[in-house]
Amino acid sequence: MTEEISITIVQFFLSAATIVVAGVYLTRSADRIAEVTKLGRLVVGSLFLAAATSLPELLVDMSAVRSGMPNLAIGDLMGSSLFNLLILAIADLLHRGSGVMFSRASAEHALAASMSIAVTALAGLTIYLGNELAGYSIGEFGLGSFSILIAYLFGLRMIVYDQQLGLSKKGEAVVKEAEGGPLLARALAGYGASALIILFAAPFLAEAAGKISEYSGLGNTFVGTTLVAFCTSLPELVSTITSVRMGAYDLALGNIFGSNSFNMILIAPLDLIHEGPLLASVSKAHILTCFATIIATTVAVMGQLYQVEKRKRFIEPDAFLVIFLVLGALFLLYNFRGPV
Repeated sequence: MTEEISITIVQFFLSAATIVVAGVYLTRSADRIAEVTKLGRLVVGSLFLAAATSLPELLVDMSAVRSGMPNLAIGDLMGSSLFNLLILAIADLLHRGSGVMFSRASAEHALAASMSIAVTALAGLTIYLGNELAGYSIGEFGLGSFSILIAYLFGLRMIVYDQQLGLSKKGEAVVKEAEGGPLLARALAGYGASALIILFAAPFLAEAAGKISEYSGLGNTFVGTTLVAFCTSLPELVSTITSVRMGAYDLALGNIFGSNSFNMILIAPLDLIHEGPLLASVSKAHILTCFATIIATTVAVMGQLYQVEKRKRFIEPDAFLVIFLVLGALFLLYNFRGPV
């Protein structure tokens, strides 16, 4: 047993180290794509970077659903969104000297955050209604997962158009990918290779986390929302820290808010492989995580738009308040986690 635990721990740290290295290269490649294409860091962070860093959740959660553990899968998605906000708040605190993200007013960031709030709210509402919506479906999709997918597509369209409008007002033309030449090709190659490495390493990391948690006696809902969610959020952690160190705050914010939105649309493919509507079969404890994510995201947006030189910690919108809300939600989830 001791040898098995040792192998699991080694697997955990090797997988984590691989994701860290790949995450750094992924972020640098995404920043180069934003620079060459003139799409803007917010769009690239919300779409390209968010999609790549959210792929581990898809693989891990598909495996969980096929294994008959839907609560573990949904807990991972919801918990990952919560951990992403915790990552953003901590990154904000650690880089106060070079610029505070929560004090940089930006309607563009607010738009991306609002989209993540909307799709998270739809997921929470679907879980709450549960059995009432179980009889409604559109093709193979449950009504809830289909609504989340449509809302995401409309929201992404608004973000792209808003970013293009902002660039045009600055006199910057949007460059087609074909005009990027060798620089764009190298950036895309680096992006693709890094994403594949993360995609390969993440399941091993989550598997090790699952084995470590087996001896804890905690339910799938809590384990999915904490340990597994932390592991699958590691790419976001590395990408956010790398983006902030590069001074690419738009990329960091776009990655966090975009990943949180992307986490919710991953419910759609999971719904396809689950027998019956997925969100109708999971614990209502996930609603707590949904509400915590919505409130913490709202505080982050208020922090960007609220302009004052000095703030009162835990009272006014700031990174401290986001951290307090996230940790408070995890504490409540632990105490009310129930048997699953």
